[in-house]
Amino acid sequence: MTDTTADITENETEVVEAAVTTETEPVETIDDTTQGSEPDTFPRAYVEDLRKENADYRNRAKAADGLAQRLHTELVRATGKLADPTDMAFDAEHLDDPDKLTAAIDDLVARKPHLKARRVVGAVGQGESGTNTGVDLLGIMRGRA
Repeated sequence: MTDTTADITENETEVVEAAVTTETEPVETIDDTTQGSEPDTFPRAYVEDLRKENADYRNRAKAADGLAQRLHTELVRATGKLADPTDMAFDAEHLDDPDKLTAAIDDLVARKPHLKARRVVGAVGQGESGTNTGVDLLGIMRGRA
């Protein structure tokens, strides 16, 4: 087994020693007590304006989030694949990429087939049917005329 300290050359040793012995310059710190005892303050009107502006931005963001969720619901409804479009969880990526939306809906329907939209076709026992098995008063009246 070789000794690792013997493999280090004199040049490498000097570089390591120089790095260890190099002094760092002191960092200047600013003391708040030397500049004055009062910290920076802003006028009350300025602070109130900033707070009002930030409140407006928060309200806009809430409205935008609500609109994005409504758009998502309507995009899901437009596909016609789900009975209730609110069953699909909101995801902002679905707004940008219709392929991801379609894939997510297909995945949801595959996992939960009871959420799939159903369409009634054929005779369901309601409305007018093609056969007449009851009494035809018009036919009776025509027959006597």
